[in-house]
Amino acid sequence: MIAKLGSFTLKTQAYFGRGAIESLGELATEMGSKTCLLIADSALEASGGLAAAQQSLKKSGIEFRIFDEIEPEPYLDGAEKAADLGKEISADLVVGMGGGSAMDSAKAAAVLITNGGQAQDYVGLNLVPAPGIPTLMIPTTAGTGAEVTFTAVFTNRETKAKGGINSVHLFPDKALLDPELTISLPPGPTAATGMDALTHAIESYTSRSSTVFTEAFSLTAIRLIIQNLRRCVYHGDDVSARENMLLGSLLAGIGLADAGVGAAHALGYPLGGLYRVPHGLANAMLIPYVMAFNLPSAEDKFVRVAESMGEVTSHLSSREASEKAVEAVAALAEDVGIPGSLSDLGIPKSDIPTLVEAALKVARPVENNPRTLSPEEAAVIYEAAFED
Repeated sequence: MIAKLGSFTLKTQAYFGRGAIESLGELATEMGSKTCLLIADSALEASGGLAAAQQSLKKSGIEFRIFDEIEPEPYLDGAEKAADLGKEISADLVVGMGGGSAMDSAKAAAVLITNGGQAQDYVGLNLVPAPGIPTLMIPTTAGTGAEVTFTAVFTNRETKAKGGINSVHLFPDKALLDPELTISLPPGPTAATGMDALTHAIESYTSRSSTVFTEAFSLTAIRLIIQNLRRCVYHGDDVSARENMLLGSLLAGIGLADAGVGAAHALGYPLGGLYRVPHGLANAMLIPYVMAFNLPSAEDKFVRVAESMGEVTSHLSSREASEKAVEAVAALAEDVGIPGSLSDLGIPKSDIPTLVEAALKVARPVENNPRTLSPEEAAVIYEAAFED
């Protein structure tokens, strides 16, 4: 029975609540910090979030330096530059504040400070030999779930290939989630990051590695996201909706940390690496087509996804009910303004063979997908995503 259920571990201690940013200095002190490397999205300067973080650290008497050279879809050398700064100031704590790019950079910098070498040395699974310095993550988008995962995803500047540093040593020690920090996020990024969180929830729920534990988190995340994302996009000052979205993103992150993701991520990685398409947007555009492809292999699960989205399925056959999940996700993407075609992003359809080749090299999500994905089938999915 135990083998069937699988195992489940929560590595990160999470603090959640409005105004939680005020506790940053206190938490850092509890972690024994005297000198902190604060890796943050530069956009936070305008929102006031970064100022609140600095104020809390100063109040607790913690020295800090800010690294804000964070690029969207970050390159490996950015994490190395952050680690160099951490070594220079003898940092004993790394705080990552922002979206996935900032938090992934923080996780990677922390292990580079203690392990040395280059970030590329650790791209893969369990290649980080020893723990990094302690880390604390502060998400300012409701999307990536990076505050509770063991992965940091980067693009290789030379090859344009995206890949993840995947190691238990990357699990953050603590996460501080304040929904008020997400209020200033504009509608476009709110939509893309929210759809990213939904993709995490759906793919972790339907993955080959899911368990009864992860499925509970993933289904709850689906319900919270479907009920609140539209409100966050069109009424961004609704703190309750923002709170529910941030919680949904957190739960989706917990689910994917154990169960992993699937083909939408594999197919989305080349869009980011080759064309700099934001990760959340790539997932948002591909997930309905991947769901439609996966339906025959996980019909019962997609019925439960539809039900978690509030779809009425009692009068439908199992197949018809499962298709409601695909329709609901596609409708949500359209409602929140996700582009309808990859052509809208300036990607030439003639590049499909290149995309397929790159996507199928993202082995772990491909192998974790509930339905085996061939090169021909990957091409069909891409082709569907080019249709407007």
